[in-house]
Amino acid sequence: MKITVEIPDRVDKAVARAYPSAGRRQIGELFDASVVRVNGKKAKKGDRVAAGDVIDLEREPVSGDALRPVADPTVVLDILIERPDLVAIAKPAGVPSQPLRAGELGTIANGLAARFPECAAIGDDPRDGGLVHRLDIGTSGVLIAARTPEAYRALRDAFGAGSIDKQYLAITDGRPVSRECDAPLAQRGKRAVVDHTDGLAAHTAFTVEAASATHSLVRCVASSGRMHQVRAHLATVGAPITGDALYGGQAIDETDDGFFLHAARLVHGDLVVEAPEPARFHAARQRLGL
Repeated sequence: MKITVEIPDRVDKAVARAYPSAGRRQIGELFDASVVRVNGKKAKKGDRVAAGDVIDLEREPVSGDALRPVADPTVVLDILIERPDLVAIAKPAGVPSQPLRAGELGTIANGLAARFPECAAIGDDPRDGGLVHRLDIGTSGVLIAARTPEAYRALRDAFGAGSIDKQYLAITDGRPVSRECDAPLAQRGKRAVVDHTDGLAAHTAFTVEAASATHSLVRCVASSGRMHQVRAHLATVGAPITGDALYGGQAIDETDDGFFLHAARLVHGDLVVEAPEPARFHAARQRLGL
């Protein structure tokens, strides 16, 4: 597939315009796989292109219905609440919320497609599988999926308006030096960084519920939903999440893998959902005296 550039821009943005339903992550995978060339030369994601340049893709991104999650009955769903309009799941750490590519299995969205087939066709992104928000693969806790288009739109609008109360529990290295962080965030590769020029508004409030000489148990209330918001904001206030190497957190020891962030509670009107702490999270608290 060849794309002739009409306006100067970054090459990844030019490709995204040609494939508007592909999604940012799938476009990024094309560059990671080195299948994008500009005027015959291999292109990197941030390269600039000029009007008249020719972008050549060795393979096209999949789009539309081909991206919808495939039913995967091997994904066990820990259901917290089941209603005709929605379902609330306790997502384990280590399980992705949704597939990134066509045919991928093993995600919560795949499990939803198997247990609640109506979810597979619901969402602005074909990969949503009814999910109205997402959690990082390493984060456990409350995850909500809509079972009707009307519920999906209402919940998505509520998340966008910041009217849903989202509370997380985090085990952190040290103690936050502030009770809140409103640093604007921008995505830079795999990280969210503080960017006072181009960053999006974000706010997280912190309450230390327990502390030892080296670690803290922090309740975090996020009034916005930026990528890695809680992780980036905790690092900004001097208390990175334990085990979160991407943001400077230290592992408890060499035998432990992953970080300690749990989406503990979600409230929206009469909808109140709580996910119990996973065994690994509780064991770490006990071990660290929290």
